[in-house]
Amino acid sequence: MNTIFRKTLLGVAGLAFTGGVFAGPIAAHAAEPVHAGKPVAVVQADKPAVDMGKLIPHGVQGAQSKIDLNDEQVANAKAIIAATKKAGMPERAAVISIATSLQESKLENLGHLGDANDHDSLGLFQQRPSSGWGTPEQITDPEYSTTAFLKGLKQVDGWQDMPLTKAAQTVQVSAYPDAYAQWEQQAADLVAQHWNS
Repeated sequence: MNTIFRKTLLGVAGLAFTGGVFAGPIAAHAAEPVHAGKPVAVVQADKPAVDMGKLIPHGVQGAQSKIDLNDEQVANAKAIIAATKKAGMPERAAVISIATSLQESKLENLGHLGDANDHDSLGLFQQRPSSGWGTPEQITDPEYSTTAFLKGLKQVDGWQDMPLTKAAQTVQVSAYPDAYAQWEQQAADLVAQHWNS
């Protein structure tokens, strides 16, 4: 009977120890506060986290816009991310590219829009054949148009440290230079979601 009592006591002590080891760090981690305004890494199952601090290094500028995306628009965002990776550029370049495309075309690969067209602007970035961006066929190819945009971005000294709208405007030379900033959060969310997919 003494042996049974001793085994039961040791078994209960073992469970308590094991429970403390497993529950301790998890419980302590779960109790950590989340700090508002601080970038948080996005984690998806079986994928490495994307550091939101790299995607939006200075925080978003001004009020943010967001649109619901259809499958084609998501595919275009993924194409921009793939072209950015192929160009060997970081996640921040993809954020700038997607925000630019959200402003220019709402991530739609636009052909010629007739009278509604802005001159001869085409594609995801509304690039113009007459301005040397490429042929209409090239500009409406998502990989080509993204690569052309990124080539322009690479030529902007210090683009990595600029506010998004300034970097985008330097490449695009838009009549509405501050409009790109409103898409920074949605662009960062898309990059965080699809960069490692």
